[in-house]
Amino acid sequence: MSEWMVGVSYGLATLVVMFSGMPIAFALGSVAVLFMYFFMPASSLDTVTQNVYEEMASITLLSIPLFIMKGAAIGKSRAGKDLYSAIHVWLHKVPGGMGIANVFACALFAAMAGSSPATCSAIGSAGIPEMRKRGYSPGFAAGIIAAGGTLGILLPPSIVMILYAVAAEQSLGRLFLAGIGPGVLLVGLFAGYAVMRARKEYKMALQAYQDTGAQSAYLDEEHFTLKQKLEMLPRVMPFVVLLIGVMVALYGGYATPSETAGLGGLLALVLIAVVYGIWRPKDLTPILSSTLKESTMLMLIIGMSLLYSYVMSHLHISQSAAHWIVGLELSRWVLLAVILFMVIVLGFFLPPVSIILMTAPIILPPLKAAGFDLIWFGVVMTIVMEMGLIHPPVGLNIFVIKNVAPDISLKEVIWGVMPFVGLMFLAVFLLCMFPGIATGLPDLVMGAK
Repeated sequence: MSEWMVGVSYGLATLVVMFSGMPIAFALGSVAVLFMYFFMPASSLDTVTQNVYEEMASITLLSIPLFIMKGAAIGKSRAGKDLYSAIHVWLHKVPGGMGIANVFACALFAAMAGSSPATCSAIGSAGIPEMRKRGYSPGFAAGIIAAGGTLGILLPPSIVMILYAVAAEQSLGRLFLAGIGPGVLLVGLFAGYAVMRARKEYKMALQAYQDTGAQSAYLDEEHFTLKQKLEMLPRVMPFVVLLIGVMVALYGGYATPSETAGLGGLLALVLIAVVYGIWRPKDLTPILSSTLKESTMLMLIIGMSLLYSYVMSHLHISQSAAHWIVGLELSRWVLLAVILFMVIVLGFFLPPVSIILMTAPIILPPLKAAGFDLIWFGVVMTIVMEMGLIHPPVGLNIFVIKNVAPDISLKEVIWGVMPFVGLMFLAVFLLCMFPGIATGLPDLVMGAK
């Protein structure tokens, strides 16, 4: 059978197994083993466990469970609610201040936890009820939390970026730094939309009051004293210090990514013990259990995805696909558009982890040959995958929000997130026009490549 036919069969078999409902890790692993049995030497089956172990024996991947523990420690405490409350108290006088507070809280919490679902759950459980209590529409309240949660895979420490660094063989430090500029850009775009939307809803509430006398909570004035504002800081500042400390340790050259992850996880446990009194075994059990379950699930997906990519490479499927893409002789921007469109479609059905590990062997060689900076592309790809987290039909964050606020209809949540999908498209366009948004900070801190 020709390489082309093997490649088509490999792809079709993967789709069939995935749509059968089999878990992603087992789907990828079973397809890989099946094709090893039929198209590779019989002895290759004896090396499955060795191949998986060797592919996963990366010091960079060691940081993933440690960052997950750090995120679980923060996510299982009241840190998210306290962070949101503190920012709201300080921004309440700004038009749309509650929306902006949610965006900032999501950004800071995402940077500490590194998880989009955890961010949506922690900030959404406090932010959505408060926004609705003050008159904000359900769709807007849900949309801004769902979109803010996506920052968890862009702002460092990002598990998705760790995997991209491994798959693309790029510097993790440069990739983390490259995510900061676009992360700030998205925060600015989301906050700007929050102001515009809040002003529109305020005018509608004011008009309804003038026409019918209908009172809206939007029109109520909130007042916080300086004492109240200062009282909110002691619970929040330790976690902000933790975030800054982890970044300084990583970029100051004091620790490797894995050491930084271990330090961050340990300090997070210490902080929740000191600030919230979470230190007893019964209190720590949910944190450690969540860490173990998520780490096991993620590492299993990673291991099977790496085996899947190994088989694809051994059968020359990825090389043939890459050569075919190059042979189309597309202009570099058309090539980029086609690849990003493919990532968007895959994002409807697959998590970012699987997308990166499955597509990297195919799409990265043509992009590198076309002259694209793979660090820059990693950031762009991450933003595109963020869209998949809030875009139907799957949209993991949509269902997290639906779980947090079950009284908001799925239709309202979907319409609420669509403006933010548009803002992400705008961010990708700006990154294409001004790549320095992503590459400027890594070049400044670590020197030009």
